[in-house]
Amino acid sequence: MPLESKFKSDLIRDIERLYPGAIVLKTDANQIQGIPDQIILYGDHWAAFEAKRSDSSPHRPNQDYYVNLFNNMSYAAFVYPQNKEVFLHELQQALRPGRRARLSVGF
Repeated sequence: MPLESKFKSDLIRDIERLYPGAIVLKTDANQIQGIPDQIILYGDHWAAFEAKRSDSSPHRPNQDYYVNLFNNMSYAAFVYPQNKEVFLHELQQALRPGRRARLSVGF
């Protein structure tokens, strides 16, 4: 099983190859505890993911909350080697051109 850092760097390379021009940002867990590791900006869409070494890796405090929150806003997921292909397929649906962005109400 690869180290989480190796898996994450390989996954980011795959995302950047599949989505030329995408920006993959590292978040700061010290600013908001539990926020997903990475934010992907692509065109007028965004997604987030929390990389884990395996599907049995523990979740840190608040990670489930923020992955669910971000998934309701756009798309977010936990990703690990066992679901990488499913994640990439779902990401393709979330970032596809012509997909209507969810709009928030009340500015």
